[in-house]
Amino acid sequence: MFSKFLSLDSEKQDRIINAAIKEFAQKGYDNASTNEMVKEAGISKGLLFHYFKNKKQLFLFLFDYCYSLVADEFYKKVDLTEPDFFKRIRQSVHIKMDLQTKYPDILTFIQEAFMQDSPEIKDEFDKKKLELNAINIGIIYDGIDLSKFRDDVDVQKILKVISWTFEKMSDEELHKAKMVPGHKIDYEKVFLEAEEYFELFIKCFYK
Repeated sequence: MFSKFLSLDSEKQDRIINAAIKEFAQKGYDNASTNEMVKEAGISKGLLFHYFKNKKQLFLFLFDYCYSLVADEFYKKVDLTEPDFFKRIRQSVHIKMDLQTKYPDILTFIQEAFMQDSPEIKDEFDKKKLELNAINIGIIYDGIDLSKFRDDVDVQKILKVISWTFEKMSDEELHKAKMVPGHKIDYEKVFLEAEEYFELFIKCFYK
């Protein structure tokens, strides 16, 4: 679908991608201007729509592009051979902090994408979020040492409780971010709170 765009030289691709990410991240989907994007990228509007049918198609392409970039790097760094569940999750948290420092604009764009409530894209992103959560949980939980968990509780229920807790934390932080100018999330504070939950879950669910 995007073969024409992907056939461009990398420098031109980067200019268009960076301009679009910047505009969407700063203004959200509805308020983002393709006029500003083409001005920033140094191309004509007609050329942008030659590569992408409309703003929605551009937004969806950008999300998949950005998410794949970050996810690929994350899974290259995370040690999925670590059998201890909480060590693996803590490791994941630290990698996410590093990625936030390395790709601030891209992570901001992804964050904005999940906060969008535009009727034009909301249903697709609600579905996409559920799908991505299920995929990531499946990968992160695979191969963990279940023998570390208490014998008198259902491990699968424990994992659900932990998943629901961090999903709820994420939803709450996104909701709070929507209420403040700039939609800034204090990731260091979030990760410190997550550490408190790790300690609680270890005490409650490990032998």
